[in-house]
Amino acid sequence: MTRTNRAWAKRAAMLAGFCAIVSLVACESQPKWVKTGTYKPEEKKAFYSMGEVMGVRNEPLAWDAAENRARAQMVKILSTYTAYLMRDYAASTGVADFKKTAEEQNVEVATKTFAAATLNGVRPVDRYKDEKKGIYYVVVKMELDDVKDMLMQSKELNSQMRDYVRKNADRAFERLEKEEQKREIPREAPEQNGAVSLPPAP
Repeated sequence: MTRTNRAWAKRAAMLAGFCAIVSLVACESQPKWVKTGTYKPEEKKAFYSMGEVMGVRNEPLAWDAAENRARAQMVKILSTYTAYLMRDYAASTGVADFKKTAEEQNVEVATKTFAAATLNGVRPVDRYKDEKKGIYYVVVKMELDDVKDMLMQSKELNSQMRDYVRKNADRAFERLEKEEQKREIPREAPEQNGAVSLPPAP
């Protein structure tokens, strides 16, 4: 082998080793959504929530537990969303007494709808395991259309309320999204692009 060939082979080996190291680091790097608590969406109008669990040695059980916690967080997000929706509905009636009574009743009914539901529209979309700390993270998603369907099928809500949901669900989503974006600015979270990841603080 000539000196030129040996030099070329040495460079190639060094380059291959460097690429292997870069690939390994990239695979082990922590996703940005784990650090920020918000998930960059794949859909323009969808809700995202994250759950995590630590200290569970059984890996399948740990993934299930993290997903269940993400689903529980989703219920909180949807409860916040329906609160926006019902408050707007109460304000649109223009009846003072209604604002104090029926508004609270509708919020309560809608919250119970989500709390009691199995949330069939919720599905896991991403997950990550922190090998060093033994923490499992799972992200779940529910599309806005599925949320509207759940509300529309709620027998507890009257026909007038369901009609309002049909016409104003998107506007309530946009309002919640704007509030969430304001709260995420100090945390330097990824751009939301029309998705809600975490519920705003009460």
